[in-house]
Amino acid sequence: MSNTPDTDNAVRAYVDSHRAAFLAELSEWLRIPSVSADPARADDVRRSAQWLRDHLAATGFPVAEIWDTPGAPAVFAEWPSGDPDALTVLVYGHHDVQPADREDGWRTDPFEPVIEDGRLYARGAADDKGQVLFHTLGIRAHLSVTGRGAPAVNLKLLIEGEEESGSPHFPELIRAHADRLACDTVIVSDTGMWSEDTPTVCTGMRGLVDCQIDLHGPGQDIHSGSFGGAVPNPATEAARLAAALHDADRKVAIPGFYDGVVELTDRERALFAELPFDEAGWLRTAHSRATLGEAGYSTLERIWARPTAEVNGIGGGYQGPGGKTIVPSAAQLKLSFRLVAGQDVEKVQAAVRDWVAARLPAGIRHEITYWGATRPCLTPLDHPALQSVVRAMGRAFGQEIRFTREGGSGPAADLQDVLGSPVLFLGISVPSDGWHAPNEKVELGLLMKGAETAAHLWDDLAENGRE
Repeated sequence: MSNTPDTDNAVRAYVDSHRAAFLAELSEWLRIPSVSADPARADDVRRSAQWLRDHLAATGFPVAEIWDTPGAPAVFAEWPSGDPDALTVLVYGHHDVQPADREDGWRTDPFEPVIEDGRLYARGAADDKGQVLFHTLGIRAHLSVTGRGAPAVNLKLLIEGEEESGSPHFPELIRAHADRLACDTVIVSDTGMWSEDTPTVCTGMRGLVDCQIDLHGPGQDIHSGSFGGAVPNPATEAARLAAALHDADRKVAIPGFYDGVVELTDRERALFAELPFDEAGWLRTAHSRATLGEAGYSTLERIWARPTAEVNGIGGGYQGPGGKTIVPSAAQLKLSFRLVAGQDVEKVQAAVRDWVAARLPAGIRHEITYWGATRPCLTPLDHPALQSVVRAMGRAFGQEIRFTREGGSGPAADLQDVLGSPVLFLGISVPSDGWHAPNEKVELGLLMKGAETAAHLWDDLAENGRE
């Protein structure tokens, strides 16, 4: 597809002329309450997968299948380019949604889509059904404008059914089907932009390790007058661990924690600084009064590109009214660590184990329980495939595209690890869309820009996407 105003106008005209039909299709899908967290909705999640499989087949994908897991089903689709040397691209998204009920604060039925003032309100409108489905409109526009019978790339889709439940079976799913999912590049369309006026591309997500540390001291609660000050107190030791987690500069004080960290470049720091960040507004969103974190870094750098350690909970001993003068028998500490590119999950877990063991006195027995970990992922700014995404978005939006990262974590790193392919992010949702909140919506103008971006992307990747 040539990069000309005429081509851009042709794509826009196609998307505009098919807008009403597309929104009708999306609304039909949104009416299916595919809440993966609710066992009573299991049939609805399967119905959602069947709807998407049928829709992808009707779009033209010669392969469209439901992949079962021990939990909710995923959907896989494939459309070969026909060119033996074509790049292979895998698009990831999810078709399950968060729970939603009218009494949660919704103005309308969350599973009866409503269009109002250029916005579509429904659970899943932005997270993630709308952002999955714009790819089908985009591929149709791509074929129509280019006159092709198949995409310019070998196009695959993997649409998960358990993302909103923590993707418990996703790593095993992609390992089991790694041969069919093999690709040169992964496009994740379960993300967003900075704002309506500032379109952005996300270049990475942090990883996650979280754990619970159980501390045991005396065999039962004992009298603090008779024994206090002479035996170890597990609640005191939990507090001492929490207090020792950071140094005076708010750096994580666990030896080896920063091993391998990919540092921010001067260019990345400059690009972050260009974003119109309203710190006071951000603090209001955070329901907080002041910023605080690792010295030497801005707020955006701290939440996007620096590893962190947080105390998620601490407890032990008597919690009732009044006093109870005891040395408690047990205490508990819950910690989470956000990881950045270069950090290794297993090494961080081992470093935490060694740190805890070294700091606890004799007489305190402890156990550490780790939950499912997520690896970080990062695509360099100069990666050719990332530049293809930037160019495609620039053509759709008609303005400069800036860069962000995600402070949270998700299954994208599993795709990167198992498939060995760079992960790119293409999303059009904005913070006001209210993911997981009442009255979730998607901006219809941005949804159409997503379809235009997808229409431009496949030719650009075909021509420029290889390293």
